[in-house]
Amino acid sequence: MKCISWNVNGLRACAGKGFAEVFKALDADFFCLQETKMQAGQLDLSFEGYQSYWNYAEKKGYSGTAIFTRHQPLSVSYGIGIEEHDHEGRVITLEMPDFYMVTVYTPNSQDGLRRLDYRMQWEEDFQAYLHRLDQHKPVVVCGDMNVAHQEIDLKNPKTNTRNAGFTDEERAKMTQLLGSGFVDTFRYLHPEEIQYSWWSYRFKAREKNVGWRIDYFLVSERLASRLQSASIHTEIMGSDHCPVEVVF
Repeated sequence: MKCISWNVNGLRACAGKGFAEVFKALDADFFCLQETKMQAGQLDLSFEGYQSYWNYAEKKGYSGTAIFTRHQPLSVSYGIGIEEHDHEGRVITLEMPDFYMVTVYTPNSQDGLRRLDYRMQWEEDFQAYLHRLDQHKPVVVCGDMNVAHQEIDLKNPKTNTRNAGFTDEERAKMTQLLGSGFVDTFRYLHPEEIQYSWWSYRFKAREKNVGWRIDYFLVSERLASRLQSASIHTEIMGSDHCPVEVVF
């Protein structure tokens, strides 16, 4: 079973940069998207053999998630059931027969960390949601989690210590999740490999590979033994992020 996650930074823009070709070439069982930045009816995008599920932000041109899958879910839910968090289209959960597939676009703490307090509340509530799911079935959760967990996960850790995505607070929340029953699949299989999944559009960052690894597949610990591979498709363009992959 192959799973892909990609922050497309605007699906309508990405569709004009070869999204359909990438989708077909990767040939995934589950293809999860973040930051679709669109509303219902703005793009007619379907693929033979796939069903799709969409969670749109109420604010136009902002956030949003989607999942394309070849497999029929038992149920689908949108958001995490908390009013404060469920207006930005950030979470979709597919209940499958023997696991949950969750895609998430984690709120960015923003310039000046003006949304860090909200981010901390989100982390507590989203992690509680994952743990509730995990009590019933193992969980695969993927997406742009907007944090580089360790220094190995970004090119310039020293100059980013108080920047959104590499604060002690955000990193500690990822440590908390990984210490309470979840596994970072890429780091589990590649403990010392340096790979990034996001590069700023500024300063020729991608060309120079000045990046961050902020896109993840995390799985319940009891799924880790089934992992066959975890990879980052740095060769795929079309967004400031590239797709990440796991195979079970």
